[in-house]
Amino acid sequence: VQLVASGRGLVQPGGSLRLNCAASGFTFCNYNMRWYRQAPGKERELVATISSSGRTTDYADSVKGRFTISRDNAASTVYLKMNSLNPEDTAVYYCYTPYLRGYWGQGIQVTVTT
Repeated sequence: VQLVASGRGLVQPGGSLRLNCAASGFTFCNYNMRWYRQAPGKERELVATISSSGRTTDYADSVKGRFTISRDNAASTVYLKMNSLNPEDTAVYYCYTPYLRGYWGQGIQVTVTT
């Protein structure tokens, strides 16, 4: 199982970013997918979840209305579009699949700064 995350990591406040996570090694369309983040000195937190079909999504209150999780099952890829970013969104972002014991992507540093 591999989760390979990508996306530009530095943005100014108010800006936007899209993170991608390409999955392989399991039947992607059968599993929900999640994005987590971990800021310095804080615990890892769940940011967004998307159902296997993509029809259902859920978000942490801190990102609701600003972030959008989506997926392309044909491409085995999950996305996180982040708008109206602020410095509190600075963190390492991870994609995750609950397949078997659960697998994590490698993490992408997102820094929101002037």
